[in-house]
Amino acid sequence: MLDNVKVILVGTSHSGNIGSAARAMKVMGLTEMVLVSPQCSVDEQTMSLASGAGDVAQHAKIVDTLEEAVSDCALVVGSSARSRTLEWPMLEPRECGVKFIQEAEKGKVALVFGRERTGLTNDELQKCHYHVCIPANPEYSSLNLAMAVQTLSYEIRMAWLEKEAQQYSAPVEEEYPRHKELELFYQHLENVILDTQFIAKDKPNLVMNKLRRLFSRARPELQELNMLRGILTSVEKSISDKK
Repeated sequence: MLDNVKVILVGTSHSGNIGSAARAMKVMGLTEMVLVSPQCSVDEQTMSLASGAGDVAQHAKIVDTLEEAVSDCALVVGSSARSRTLEWPMLEPRECGVKFIQEAEKGKVALVFGRERTGLTNDELQKCHYHVCIPANPEYSSLNLAMAVQTLSYEIRMAWLEKEAQQYSAPVEEEYPRHKELELFYQHLENVILDTQFIAKDKPNLVMNKLRRLFSRARPELQELNMLRGILTSVEKSISDKK
C-alpha cells in the first residue's frame, strides 16, 4: 500500500534537500520520489544528507511538469499554508494520512511539496484535490522541506499501521459479569473483609458503598471477577487454617 504513495518535490533548488527528504521518506516506508523541474541535480551533497536513503534519491523520477508527475494519480494533495486568496478543500495532517491509506488501496496517490522559498504556485495548487496545512506554532511556523516531508510521511505511516493492526488483529470480545454475579462477588467480598476485621460489623455499608463504586467504575470483565473471587477464597482458606 505504501508503494502507491508518491512524494513529489517541485522546483527544488538545493540538492541537500532532496537527500534530506529522501531520508525522511525512507524512515517512514515511502520510496517513490518524483522531482518536477528540479533546479539542481542529485549529487554528493544529496547522498550525504540522505544518510542511507540514497537509493530513494537516485531512483527519483525526473519530469518537466506537475501534470506529468500526477498523471496516474487518483488523489493529489498539495502541502501549503492556509491561503485567504485561494479557497480550497483543506485537510489536517492526520486526515491526510487516513485519506492516503484509504485511496492507496486502489491506486497511486501523490503528496506534493513546493519550492523551498515560495512553495507551490496557485496554478499548481489548483491541480491538487486537497491542500494540507501543518498546524505549526503561528509565532514561528518555519518548516524546511525535509521537516514537512517527515511530518506528513509520519501521518501516512501511522494511518497505515493502524489499518494493518485492524486487519490482522482479531477483535477482542469482552465478557462482562451479570448483575447477579456482581452481587455474589460483593457479598463474598463483604464476608471476607468482615472476617479479617477490615470493616466493623455494625457499619459495613460505609466501606462497601465505596468499594461498589470503585468496582463499578473499573467494570471488571467476567474473567477478572472470577480471579478476584479466587483471591477471596484463598484468603478465606488461610483464615480457616489458622483457626
